[in-house]
Amino acid sequence: MTQTPPPDHPWPINFTATCLRAALYILFIAGLAQGAFIEAQHFPDVRFSEYGFTELAQTAVLALASVLLLYTRQVLNVLPTVSLLMFGFVFASLIREQDYFLDTWVARHTWKVLVALVIVPVLYWVIRERQHFAAEFANYANSFSFGLFAAGVLTTFVFSRLYGRSDFWEAVLQEHYVRTFKDAAEEVVELLGYALILIAVIELTLLARRWAMARRAS
Repeated sequence: MTQTPPPDHPWPINFTATCLRAALYILFIAGLAQGAFIEAQHFPDVRFSEYGFTELAQTAVLALASVLLLYTRQVLNVLPTVSLLMFGFVFASLIREQDYFLDTWVARHTWKVLVALVIVPVLYWVIRERQHFAAEFANYANSFSFGLFAAGVLTTFVFSRLYGRSDFWEAVLQEHYVRTFKDAAEEVVELLGYALILIAVIELTLLARRWAMARRAS
C-alpha cells in the first residue's frame, strides 16, 4: 500500500481558492435548505417521504461522497486504509437510506444483508492493516476534513436522532402534534449532516491530490 507523505511537506495556501470553496459550500448548504422548503411548500403529497426532495438529496449526497472516496483510494492512492473505512461507513449509510425501496421491491431486511456485506470485509481489512491505518490516521486526524467528517457524523447519527424523537415534538407541540413535524426535523437535520460529510470528503480529495503531487515531486 502507498503511504501518505508526512504532513510537514510545504504547500502554499491559496487564499482565493479557499474563499471560493467556502462560498460554494455556503451556496450548497443554502440550496439544500431551500430545496427542503420548496418540498414542504409545493409537494405535500411526497414531502419528507422516500420520494421527496430531502430523501433523494440524501441519496445523491451519499452517492457522490462514496465515488469521491473510491477515487481517493483507487486513483490517488492516498490514505488507502482510512479512505476505505470512510467509504465503508458512507456506502453503508447509502444502502441504509434505500431500506424502503429494498424492503418493498426485493425482500424485508435486504438492506441489513447488503450493509453487512460492505462493513464486514472493510473492517476485516482495516484490522488486518491496523498499523498502516494508525499511521495514516495520525496524518489525517488534524485536518479540516476530519473535523468536518466528525461533525457530520455527530449531526446525522446523534443529534438528528435525538432532535427527531416523537416524544420531543409531542412535548413541544402538545395537542397540535403531527408526525410531519417530527419527520421534517429529523430528515432535514440528517441531510445537513450528510452535506457536512460530503464537504469533508471533498476536502479530503483535495488534500489527497496535494499529497499525491508532493509525493511525485519528491
